[in-house]
Amino acid sequence: MSKAFASQADLQEKQVSFTKLSDNAYAYTAEGDPNTGVIVGDDAVMVIDTQATPVMAEDVIRRIREVTDKPIKYVVMSHYHAVRVLGASAYRPQEIIASQDTRDLIVERGAQDMKSEIERFPRLFRAVETIPGLTWPTLTFKGEMTVWLGTLEVRLMQLGRGHTKGDTVAWLPRQKILFSGDLVEFDATPYAGDAYFEDWPRTLDNIAALAPEKLVPGRGAALTSPQMVERGLAGTRAFVSDLYASVKAGVAAGKDLRAVYKDTHAALKPKYGQWVIYDHCMPFDVTRAMDEATQYRDPRIWTAERDKAMWEQLES
Repeated sequence: MSKAFASQADLQEKQVSFTKLSDNAYAYTAEGDPNTGVIVGDDAVMVIDTQATPVMAEDVIRRIREVTDKPIKYVVMSHYHAVRVLGASAYRPQEIIASQDTRDLIVERGAQDMKSEIERFPRLFRAVETIPGLTWPTLTFKGEMTVWLGTLEVRLMQLGRGHTKGDTVAWLPRQKILFSGDLVEFDATPYAGDAYFEDWPRTLDNIAALAPEKLVPGRGAALTSPQMVERGLAGTRAFVSDLYASVKAGVAAGKDLRAVYKDTHAALKPKYGQWVIYDHCMPFDVTRAMDEATQYRDPRIWTAERDKAMWEQLES
C-alpha cells in the first residue's frame, strides 16, 4: 500500500480544549479528533457522544467535574459509529438515548463497524480492552423528543439524513446552541462512508433554519458565533456537494471507481486537502458516493476486510 491505511499513521496526541459556550453548554474538542458535547442542567448532566473507549471518556468526566458535581444521567448518541459511542459505560448513565434509526444501524452493522473502526483509528481507541461491548440505547425516539434537565429544555431532533440515516442533533432553543454530531465539521473532512449525499445538503439547510448562534461540530473547534456557525455549515455543504458532483460526473463519463477516486481526490485537494483526515476519508467517501450514484441507495456495511480491499484497490 502506498499510503498507510486509514489513520494508522496518525499517532500524535492532540491538545484537548474544554470550551464554555454558556452556563449550560460545553464543548470537549481536540484539534479535529471526535468531539463530545456536555449540557449541564439544573439537576443533571447530559453528554453527547462519548469518546471511543471508557478510558478516554474518563478525561471528559474529569473536565465535567471541574465545572459541576451533578450526576451524569444521560448519554446521547448523535449517530452510530464506534469511535463516538463505545466509551459510554464510563459515564454510568441512567439512560442512553438514540434515534430508532440509529438503533437499527447497531442491530444491522454494529459488530462489523466496531471491528472496522478499531483497525482504522488505533490512536483513538486507547485502552481498547476496556470496551465492554457494543453500546445499546435504553431509550429510542422517532423524529423528536424533549428531555428536561430541570427547567432546561433539550430537544433531540432528527432533521434529516446526512452523515448516517440516524443523525440526531441536540438543541438548546432558549440559548440557540446546537450539538450537530458529524452532520457538521469544521476544518475537518466529513466522513461519508455511511452517508446520504442526496439528503445531506437539505439537512444542513434544516440546521441553518434554526439559526444557531453557537454550534459544536463533530470534529473541529467549537463554533462560538453565528458567523462561525455559517462557515461550518457552508464548508460542510460545499465538501459534500463538490465530492458528489465530481463522482456523478465520473459515473456519467463511464469511468470505474479507481479512476473516479483519482480524479475526485485531485479535484478536491486544493480546497480541502489541509483538512484533518482528508486522506483517510476520501477513499471511503468516494466509494459511498459512487454506490449512491449508481445502484445502492443505502450504505453497504463496512467490514475490516472490505476496508482493506477497497484501500488496496484505490491506493496501491
